[in-house]
Amino acid sequence: MRIAPLSPDTAAGAGARFAGDCATLTSILTGTTEEAALLERLRDGEPAAVAEVYDRHQGAVHAFARRLIGDAAAAQDLVHETFVSLPSAIRRFEGGSSLRTFLLSIAVNHARHHLRAASRRRQAMERFSHESTDSPPASGPEQHALRIDLARELSRALDLLPLDQRVAFVLCEVEERTSKEAAHIVGAPEATVRTRLFHAKKKLRDELERRGFR
Repeated sequence: MRIAPLSPDTAAGAGARFAGDCATLTSILTGTTEEAALLERLRDGEPAAVAEVYDRHQGAVHAFARRLIGDAAAAQDLVHETFVSLPSAIRRFEGGSSLRTFLLSIAVNHARHHLRAASRRRQAMERFSHESTDSPPASGPEQHALRIDLARELSRALDLLPLDQRVAFVLCEVEERTSKEAAHIVGAPEATVRTRLFHAKKKLRDELERRGFR
């Protein structure tokens, strides 16, 4: 059986795809090598390594902290504490996940007292808003106002959840991570994360219904 030769266009396309695949593989390998070298510098206690990790990952850690806590000031405090504790925490890192995932697990471990502080701050602001008589009435379309109300009530309802259920909800529903990814971050079995998420969603639905949102 005779095989027809490839046309110049087909051969060129195949070559381009091969070159693209090689470039992607090289990028992955380079990134893995760079992270491994950075981890070694962290374990050696090099201060510049912590600064480099901060530059690379503080955005992701801050976004997670903001979604978890719901308060900008407390979220920034949690980010700071996460990176300050990194040099000592890195000894526990065994390489089973990415460095970013490990940073999120540190944030989870330090989140409890920041959640309490954020909750107290929200309560104080609510008391102030109720006591103030100078605030102008809310303006804008009705639907926009309803979305703002729902977001505020959801934030309050999140304050009522146990930390493990709150973390599962933020990771899986807000950040849209898989239960497997969330399990790596919190250091729990995947089935446990799914159970926490189930209970979190049920409690949030019940609480929002109790507050008039159906």
